[in-house]
Amino acid sequence: MSTPTETQSTRERGWIFITALVLLGVVTLAGVLAFSEGRENAKALAKADELIAALEDAGARTPDRDQIARVLGDDGGATCEDPNEALSRSVLLAQLTNGASGPGARPVIVDSRVFQGQLLIIEIYCPDELEDFQEFVDDLKTDDVAGS
Repeated sequence: MSTPTETQSTRERGWIFITALVLLGVVTLAGVLAFSEGRENAKALAKADELIAALEDAGARTPDRDQIARVLGDDGGATCEDPNEALSRSVLLAQLTNGASGPGARPVIVDSRVFQGQLLIIEIYCPDELEDFQEFVDDLKTDDVAGS
């Protein structure tokens, strides 16, 4: 048996070696990111289970566990961004209207259950914001307008 003669230059072998190292680094980085994503996903699913239990206790319909985890993540997503900020509150109040646009838009008295889900989300995902938001909700005029 004989050994074949090497026909590649040192420079060519160097580029192959560098390319292999770069690809190994990229694959390693992707693995680390996937691992941390999986850990965060486990937290998101645990919080979703907690929210589902709270919604069931309140008698509300419950979305799918994976949907909750995707939308709220492990930190509450947009709901917990800053629920007590003036802009967040004004957007919420703008949704509590009669549905008309322009000069026909009027605020309405909403059902007292409208805020249950949001309060539960804030309670579970960002409890430090709950007290201020609860005061805001308590100041709104609500009633049992949708029936049971």
